Amino acid sequence: MTLKPKILTFVSYYLPGYKAGGPLRTIANMVDHLSNDFEFWIVTRDRDMGDTVPYVDINVNQWNDIQGAKVFYLSPENQTLSGITDIINATAHDLMYLNSFFDPLFTLKPLLARRIGRLKNRTVLLAPRGEFSEGAIQLKHFKKNIFIKVAKWFGIYSNIYWHASSAHEVDDIKREFGIQGESIVTALDLPAKISEDNFADSQPDRDHMGLHMIFLSRISPMKNLDYALRLLKQVAAKVKFDIYGPIEDKAYWALCEGLIGSLPANIDVNYCGLAHPDDVAKTFAQYDLFLFPTRGENYGHVIAESLSVGTPVLISDQTPWKDLENDGLGWDISLDDTSAFVKVIERMSLRTSDEKYQERQHIRQKVLERLTSPELLEANRQVFNKPLKNKNLQKEENV
Repeated sequence: MTLKPKILTFVSYYLPGYKAGGPLRTIANMVDHLSNDFEFWIVTRDRDMGDTVPYVDINVNQWNDIQGAKVFYLSPENQTLSGITDIINATAHDLMYLNSFFDPLFTLKPLLARRIGRLKNRTVLLAPRGEFSEGAIQLKHFKKNIFIKVAKWFGIYSNIYWHASSAHEVDDIKREFGIQGESIVTALDLPAKISEDNFADSQPDRDHMGLHMIFLSRISPMKNLDYALRLLKQVAAKVKFDIYGPIEDKAYWALCEGLIGSLPANIDVNYCGLAHPDDVAKTFAQYDLFLFPTRGENYGHVIAESLSVGTPVLISDQTPWKDLENDGLGWDISLDDTSAFVKVIERMSLRTSDEKYQERQHIRQKVLERLTSPELLEANRQVFNKPLKNKNLQKEENV
């Protein structure tokens, strides 16, 4: 029997957590789709984002069997350079997979240990997860720019492979870090496996007249909720707008609350708290439109989840989801064109129940074609296979 390559994966948050969104879902979906091809050994925190206590029913500081992967939940006192170095050297692996550029714990510490020669030489693959997009890099730009310059100077990120999730991210990586194309592997993130149950109750609540919209994401400047609220000031139609997601930035949420208080009477806004992953599909299914003017997404799992139940999306053009209107899936619009966002909301508010239902049927069928492509699965296999087969980039010495 051929042994599967072992992928030692570092990610800041993992299952059963869910508040951190994107990278967590990306790795969980990857395990779900690719566990027959690779062994995933995942190192992560012992608690969800913002929590002060560990998960229940997990063994801290040891390996756990979690939904097709081995997961090591690291307690705060063991999140030291020595603690992480010991885990890496004690865990046989073929490739080390890092899921952030800026993460000081789960990226910088493994790479520092490598740089000072405390690790056995292994191939390293790093996924920036959209951190180099123009929208993301502009947030705290000065500090990020200094960090990149220092990292280059000390060679912390030298001789590694890079995982880009789109052609746009390839350009972002080259622009910000000067990486050559041969060291970059590219594959769009894998979606969650779609269940037929997702669409069973995909019909919005008819008790509310007008347009019923949803925002579902972390509440932080990157996700641009304040932009959505400012848009609604310009909307004349009757709109109910429900907001779901963890409040990651309390000062930012205070700004959003101020905007909510200034909205006209035709706009009804409600904060609905967190949506558990098990409830996300059926939550999206109850809405006419997902409004998500994000400053940038490496993939946008919430976009896929909305479309998977037939709910159209109105998003910025800062994601890999392009040409949505041509495919009848929604709209991807420049953040500079606020009037275009407003026009879509106004038009959607005029659609009849039958029109919206027919649209949902179309979206459901069309998005299945996008999300179940065999080529997408193979591209993700090659994300790991290419670095494993071509180790010429990695020097024999531990640098």
